[in-house]
Amino acid sequence: MDQPWTPRPKPEQPERLERRIEFDDYSGTRDFLERLNDFCEQRQRFLDISFGRTYVNLTLRAEADDQPVGDDEHAFAAAIDALL
Repeated sequence: MDQPWTPRPKPEQPERLERRIEFDDYSGTRDFLERLNDFCEQRQRFLDISFGRTYVNLTLRAEADDQPVGDDEHAFAAAIDALL
């Protein structure tokens, strides 16, 4: 089941956004990861990724250390959603 972007550890003071995306098969997972790679390379912004055969876990942190998640991160997350 796909999950929305979730602020962690607390919604009122998010340090990161997390999302799990599930796919029907490995081909769908691979295609998404290739689109995500191209997008991140273009933006020169990279997030933490873990994945298995039919899922991808994403963790997005603020670009500046020790800063909460802000509008830039939410816009980046929305752009990733558009890749689906």
